[in-house]
Amino acid sequence: MTVVPFEEVPQTRRWWARAAYLAVFCAALVPLVAAGLAGTVALLVTAAGGLVVMVAGIYWFLISRGFLRWCALVLAVLAPLVVLFLFIQAGLLLEVMITVGLVFVALVCARAALREPRAGSKMTEYPAPKPKHPFVVMNPRSGGGKVVKFELQRKAEELGAEVALLEGPGKVDVAALARDAVARGADLLGVAGGDGTQALVAGIAAEHNLPFLVISAGTRNHFALDLGLDREDPTGCLDALRDGVELHVDLGKINGRTFVNNSSFGVYAEVVQSPEYRDDKAGTVLQMLPDLIKGAKGARLHAKIDGTTVDGPQAVLVSNGPYGSHDLAGLGRRTRLDRGVLGAVALSASTTREAVGLLRRATKRGLIQRTAVEVVVDADVPEIPVGVDGEALLIPTPVRCTIEPAALRVVVPRKRPGVPPAQPALDLVRLRELAWGHRALYAAAQGAASGG
Repeated sequence: MTVVPFEEVPQTRRWWARAAYLAVFCAALVPLVAAGLAGTVALLVTAAGGLVVMVAGIYWFLISRGFLRWCALVLAVLAPLVVLFLFIQAGLLLEVMITVGLVFVALVCARAALREPRAGSKMTEYPAPKPKHPFVVMNPRSGGGKVVKFELQRKAEELGAEVALLEGPGKVDVAALARDAVARGADLLGVAGGDGTQALVAGIAAEHNLPFLVISAGTRNHFALDLGLDREDPTGCLDALRDGVELHVDLGKINGRTFVNNSSFGVYAEVVQSPEYRDDKAGTVLQMLPDLIKGAKGARLHAKIDGTTVDGPQAVLVSNGPYGSHDLAGLGRRTRLDRGVLGAVALSASTTREAVGLLRRATKRGLIQRTAVEVVVDADVPEIPVGVDGEALLIPTPVRCTIEPAALRVVVPRKRPGVPPAQPALDLVRLRELAWGHRALYAAAQGAASGG
């Protein structure tokens, strides 16, 4: 994040911050005028109680089965409806709607005030030599058949690339194909397929210091998205072969294996190991979650995130670069892939109280978010399931995740959609100092936000 000196903060940002405080003040004033002090307290207690009941109902839905599960779902749905009914009965519906609208206005103003300039958020581009012998692996089944739909093989070959299709029969050794191409003189490796295949070939490209081409022909292609590529039109990715630039991005390693997005442990990893998962994802998740959350199934994990130890989390996610932190789980997009650190998220919610505590972004028993250069996940069993870029694997413990800064030379088109700016985190300290202008405190808040 860019640190802006106090003197250089635009006056418009300060007015946005003040507008946010004004909207909050008006939001508090509306029910106070309409219902008086006692009525306002009752209003807040009712709303908070409804929220707690709703979250508890959702949690019980996840950890229960059969009739109790559906009773919990009904409770979660009815809680906000009952709160709304009580407000209507008290004749405060209009006031509540006005208050909610003012809170929304306050959030919009706060985001505008806290949004930093984009300077420094873009990855550095380097000249990319035009390849003479590019080699591209294409999976015709990935992404619902994008390779065939967009005629990627023909278009790549017209640009001078050698294309290997993963058609079988049987399972094709992608790593062997890539290594053979390198031995035959390939000066660029590329993949049109899912993130798992991307990671496998990217590791070989990094090993030989070769440029790597990402073609967004997979189902989700989070790696392509965070590189600023167009996931809806993989044809545009091929433009990198004739007018491209290089981005030097980090690579995650998990026990020596490369990953470009993330490695997940615990609940999610246990679920994707199930043979029924691909045919019935929702049903398999609902069937397995009660045992996994309550600890009746799956290994007990221990995670060491640099100097922080987390004992018994239900889920751990280690990412190749930190995700945005504006949402509850911190699993948005990565604005940069060259920060030289891993992102780590550990989730613990073994009781209803802890589930409700997630709403307060608890850090001791709830949601823990860190950046690190090493994350070690251990367990009381010799091997644990791990989801590596969406692929289900069994990996011996302890599992060690590390980062290799700027290890991969990714070639991307000079003209591409790009990565949108990250949404600013709602930092009340920084917002207050923007609004009222205390230079020393503002500088301290900026330093904390930037990790200084």
